[in-house]
Amino acid sequence: MSDLDPNTTVGRRGIILKILDTKGQVNVHELSEQFNVSEVTIRNDLTQLEHKNLLIRARGGAIKTDKVNLEMKLSEKKVQHAREKEAIGKKAAKLIEEGDTIVLDSGTTTKEVSNHLHRYKNLTVITNALNIAAPLAELEQINIIMPGGVMRKKSLSLVGSIAQGNFKNFFSDKLFIGADGIDSQLGFSTPHIEEAALNRTMLKMAKKVILVVDSSKFKKRSLAIIGQLTDIDVVVTDKGLSDDDYDKLVNAGIEVIIAD
Repeated sequence: MSDLDPNTTVGRRGIILKILDTKGQVNVHELSEQFNVSEVTIRNDLTQLEHKNLLIRARGGAIKTDKVNLEMKLSEKKVQHAREKEAIGKKAAKLIEEGDTIVLDSGTTTKEVSNHLHRYKNLTVITNALNIAAPLAELEQINIIMPGGVMRKKSLSLVGSIAQGNFKNFFSDKLFIGADGIDSQLGFSTPHIEEAALNRTMLKMAKKVILVVDSSKFKKRSLAIIGQLTDIDVVVTDKGLSDDDYDKLVNAGIEVIIAD
């Protein structure tokens, strides 16, 4: 780090990035003492670096960012880890009980959950995803509620203030939600800000939150935070989940279900 001058703003920020690259996270108080500047100055450094997508702000500091901010089309995401997603969807659907009111968030893994609902005789499904609602419309025993909103073509989902406002009118027994990144400190996240805002409303209106994600999403962070690990009741994932991530989920009081 000797090539950077810690007494200049550019040098200090460069050193912060090097520390972040090595340790994976930095702390405002520790950086303040190291550089002999105020915590306000450090927070400003971190904010400016975050604006350049070089880190993600976290409580009391910042964490290293893995580049999962680029959003893919639904058709592109569908082919990624398809086998794992299918197994997760099948396993997660078994958590549903007759008479339940469930929310299915938009996404390729939640779509796999919807593929296994035909065996239920009495079910109400609330979803903001067109690609989930359309096939379910053919099943007479399933009541479908779509709260409305502005359609996002990449995900075929309805978002925005209309969707958020309408979701507040519904209570669900179970919410099935996906994510693009899961980090034990940051929580779970998505590249799209409006999706994240709607997801946070869904969390508040659900009795039980079930996160359905393949193991590739762990130790990754995306742009917009949906919630913390403490918001999750159950995680359904595949056998690629590391022992470290399994332990962190269990220690957070989360039930972990591994799909075969």
